[in-house]
Amino acid sequence: MTATHAKRVLLVTGLSGAGKTTALKTLEDIGWETVDNFPIRLVEGLLKTPPPSSRGDQDPPLALGFDSRTRGFEPNNLIERIKKLQDNDDLLISTLYLDCTEGELERRYAETRRRHPLALDRPAKDGIDLERAQLEPIRRWADHVIDTSNLAANELQQQIRTEFDLAGSADTTITITSFGFSRGLPTNIDLLFDVRFLSNPFWDSNLKSKTGQDQEVAAYIAKDPAYPEAIEKILEMLKFLLPKYQAAGKAYVNIGIGCTGGRHRSVHVAETLSKHLRKAGFSLSVAHRNLASRPMEALESMQKTNGKKGI
Repeated sequence: MTATHAKRVLLVTGLSGAGKTTALKTLEDIGWETVDNFPIRLVEGLLKTPPPSSRGDQDPPLALGFDSRTRGFEPNNLIERIKKLQDNDDLLISTLYLDCTEGELERRYAETRRRHPLALDRPAKDGIDLERAQLEPIRRWADHVIDTSNLAANELQQQIRTEFDLAGSADTTITITSFGFSRGLPTNIDLLFDVRFLSNPFWDSNLKSKTGQDQEVAAYIAKDPAYPEAIEKILEMLKFLLPKYQAAGKAYVNIGIGCTGGRHRSVHVAETLSKHLRKAGFSLSVAHRNLASRPMEALESMQKTNGKKGI
């Protein structure tokens, strides 16, 4: 079976409270068959089971939810099982990890008055820390990570619909993510472009509080002499590579665009690249990881090159 016709299997996991239930319900709404808390050791048998009679002759893609509460959960053994499954040419297996900051998870547990499953008689923070440590090998292994810290439920639903819609299931899912190097490097990036060489609007007092989505900021960045050629060369590389990934059956391609703080240059360049790629016929989504982050001069001052601040 070719990669294009292989059965899609999405393993959905992450921190308790980060949105796994929402993700699985959304996947089910758009046509996936979903099973939560299913022991991975039983996956081989499940995949051999015919689809439900209600689906006729269709064998829909399968989304399996699991976390630290799942029977037999052990991260390293789980990764080895996934590797063995990936050796099957009839299966196209990916892993989606839902992450969230500790503070936001604590807030969610406090608001819902739920107890963390790993800290039933202790503060939620204890359970969050324990679960994060347990799941860290899975997070590093996952080929798709969504940080839900700043996402409302409907925003997470929209992102799931955009990235896993079955209407384009034969195509590679392309995501462009802007981010700030000073706030940490994303773990799921396939192609990384550093745009810190461009003029930084942060150091213009009239632009500091704005973002790369504002026209004034975009104009400021575009005035940099290196800007036109840089955009042209990045686009040329992406237009060459993306069809190669699609032909190879790669399910996801994550493109990272980084600047210092993740609010100005990377945001604008990500938006610009996405517009050109869509005009070229590529279907993709854009995420701005640090767009809502508070501007901090200490972060922007971390790097100085040739006397030019924030590069």
